[in-house]
Amino acid sequence: MSESGPAAPMAPAPPEEFVEAARLAPGHWLYLSDPAWRGEGPPPEWAVVGQWRSDSRGEIVEWQDNAEYRPSPEARGWPEPADAVDRAIQLATTGYGPAEDVTAALAAAEVAVLVTADGEPVSASAPDGTPVVPVYTSPHHLRAAGLGFERLPALDLLARIPPGHSLCLNSSAAVSMVLATDGLAEALDEPAP
Repeated sequence: MSESGPAAPMAPAPPEEFVEAARLAPGHWLYLSDPAWRGEGPPPEWAVVGQWRSDSRGEIVEWQDNAEYRPSPEARGWPEPADAVDRAIQLATTGYGPAEDVTAALAAAEVAVLVTADGEPVSASAPDGTPVVPVYTSPHHLRAAGLGFERLPALDLLARIPPGHSLCLNSSAAVSMVLATDGLAEALDEPAP
C-alpha cells in the first residue's frame, strides 16, 4: 500500500446471467455474492462482494464494492483444505464459520506433534511471542516441517503440553491458528453427540 492509500478496486466484468438479469429488471441493483455462500434467502451483507446497477434500458452501468465483504477461503484462492481441522481454520479465519468448530474438529483428530530427540514436544514462539507447540493435522502440512514427529490423539497430546503453551495448528498451511489448550480440554470432556 502506498502513502496515498490503496488503489481503487477494478469493477468485475458481469457474468452473462447478470447481463440477462439486468435486461429483465431495468433500474435495479444486482448483488454478487461470494462463491462460498450457500445459505437460504438473500446472503448476509458480509457475503456480498458488491453490486451492479442496471439503467432504465436494462444495461449495466455501474459497479459498487461492498466495504463489509469478507472474502471466503475460495475467493482468497486458498488451496482446498487438507482435512476437517484445516477446513474449520479456514472458515473461522475468514468469518464463514465459528472458531468453536476448530476446537471440535481438533478434539476428534489424530495429530502429529514435532518432538525433540528425547521425545518431548518442541516448543516454539508464535509471531506475537506466544509460547506454542507446533501441531499438524495433515501429512500434507507436516511434510513442510521436515522434523521428527509423533502421531497421537489430541487427548493424549494435552497431557504433554508444557504449562503456559498454546497449540500452533498447521503452521505450514495457507492459514494457521494459535489455539489455547483450555478450550480443547473442555471439548474433549464433553460427551460425543
